[in-house]
Order: sequence, then structure tokens, then C-alpha cells
Amino acid sequence: MKKYVAFLRGIGPGNPNMRNDKLCAVFDEIGFNNVQSVIASGNIIFETDRTDILGIETEVEQTILLRLGFSTTVIVRSALQLQRLITANPFGNRIHGPTSYLLVTFTKKPTKLHFELPYQPPGKPYQLIQIVDDTLFTVTDNTIVKTPDLMTWLEKELSKGISSRTWNTILRIFKRF
Repeated sequence: MKKYVAFLRGIGPGNPNMRNDKLCAVFDEIGFNNVQSVIASGNIIFETDRTDILGIETEVEQTILLRLGFSTTVIVRSALQLQRLITANPFGNRIHGPTSYLLVTFTKKPTKLHFELPYQPPGKPYQLIQIVDDTLFTVTDNTIVKTPDLMTWLEKELSKGISSRTWNTILRIFKRF
């Protein structure tokens, strides 16, 4: 069995149908093993013999819509893919904190940028620093702007087929593997 994590976009634990227990139940119903959640923001670890990532993503999206009544983008990554991200150490010695926001954005489709990295959009207090395995790493100066500005910009550049987490969340997920 391979270990995977599903990153669900737009999960708000205030919505009763988006609670971890209901999300995990969907993965159990599909037939995945050792299903567990990490933090209440749509991070579901599971195991399966299946290797068709697109098929897994599609089935989870459809089952969530059918069983829980909402649409979400699901992006699945393997434990090996997360290991490569961590090994790449894209943030170096930067620290995620009140003034510096380290964000990891997973894309559903291959990432095609019209600029070279590192890149700082004109007039914006965030920098796109690296891409590893269709995963984009950004740093935001939170003393100037909050992350929603970056998210809006990323959606315009990359589409809504993305899901983002803090670097600290990625490290927590990997520890659970």
C-alpha cells in the first residue's frame, strides 16, 4: 500500500459537512485504508494500492459532492512527493511567523509560468521563489499585506485548480506519515 495525502480546497471547519469526521468517512466509503485527518483544513492521509492519482482525485471530488453536498478541488500527493518537497528545502532558513508567511501551493495541472523564478509581482509584497513537482513556494511579507491578496493573485495566474497550505502544515503532515 502507498501512503498519500489529499489536499481539499476551501475547507472551513465551521461548515458541519466539512468536519474531519465527515471527510474521513468519504475516504473510508471509497475503500481507502488508515484514513486520518491532519488539522481541520482538509488534509486527509490515506493508504491505497491504487496509483491513478487523477482517478483518485476525481472519485473523491464526486463522492464529496454526492455525500456532503459541496464541491471542492482535491489534489493528491504521495509520501514520496512530500519527501522531495521537504528535501528541496525551498524556504532555506526563512521562518513562518507573524511577519513572514511561507506558503506551499499545490497545482492540479502542470504549472506553466510566464516569468522566471524567483519572481516578485510589481508592487506586491510577496515573492514566488521555487517550483518543485508542480508545487509553488511563496513568501509573503505580512507586515504589508495578508495572504488572501496572494491567493487571489495565484488564482488569476494559475487557475482555481490549486490548494495551499503553510510550510508548517506540510511538515506536520509529513511527520504523520
